[in-house]
Amino acid sequence: MAVQMLGDNPLNGGVSLGQAATSLVSFYGVTPVAQRAGALQATSQNSLTTFMTINTNVAALLLEICNTLQALGVWKGAA
Repeated sequence: MAVQMLGDNPLNGGVSLGQAATSLVSFYGVTPVAQRAGALQATSQNSLTTFMTINTNVAALLLEICNTLQALGVWKGAA
């Protein structure tokens, strides 16, 4: 089976999935979802020391990352 490459033309400016935060995107045949948004994601761009207490928010941040990857179909998650 031949592999079809997405964005195999280096002169075309790259590849983008989803035109807006409301665009539905998925991988591996799961139901497409819109971009996730939440307060924790907004603060995740700050430095570790400015928004986190290590015990509380690291677990919440990791859970949000796992949920995002699972919703997109990138990470299998529960069977």
